[in-house]
Amino acid sequence: MTETLDKQKRQRAEQLPLALTHDAATGRDDLLVAPPVSAAVAMIDAWPHWPAPVVILTGPAGCGKSHLASIWRERTGAADIHPTAESDAALVAARGPVLFEDADRRGFDDNALFHVINSVRQHQTTLLITARLWPMSWPVMLADLRSRLKAATVVDIGEPDEDLLGQVIIKLFADRQLHIDDRIVAYIVARMERSMEAAQGVVDRLDRLALARGTRITRTLAAEVLESLAGRDTAD
Repeated sequence: MTETLDKQKRQRAEQLPLALTHDAATGRDDLLVAPPVSAAVAMIDAWPHWPAPVVILTGPAGCGKSHLASIWRERTGAADIHPTAESDAALVAARGPVLFEDADRRGFDDNALFHVINSVRQHQTTLLITARLWPMSWPVMLADLRSRLKAATVVDIGEPDEDLLGQVIIKLFADRQLHIDDRIVAYIVARMERSMEAAQGVVDRLDRLALARGTRITRTLAAEVLESLAGRDTAD
């Protein structure tokens, strides 16, 4: 009976809405460089000496595209654009570097993006695009735009290896002003899904659960979180 009551109390505590925000460190010195992202990092660092005026970074959610885009924006003073039919994105692109994030998720107007790329080429500026999918997978109907995208330099960020996942987990906890034992990190990495998105989910759940229970992050708590997330994935 006592065990049941304790479990119910924990469950109620864990359901408390925790409206806390954590600012991620997104400077160049905060960037984790490992084989899956090294080519993308090298491309960002190589600006303005790019092999093509248009560079497209692709990769799964949480792989570091936004971090790299933020670094590039800070370094170049790039303007954010969204090439839609009513936008002035092509005019903005004529004045200097421009950044278009999440192209395949936000969508765009074929003609508008075509004119942006032409403006970049004509005025010798640069365009960085981020997306989850390679441009050949985008629903592009305009043949001229497909041709322009084929001429762009595409850099793909692969799935993270164990070393990078461990570094990411440590960084995510550090962003929350938390220190985690290396042995717990190794335990988590060996048992979690190999993706940046999964790493973010594990860290968020561990942080919220530890805070709700008023306890520190332990291997036992990590095991509970990993089991609960695995069960949720199976149910989905």
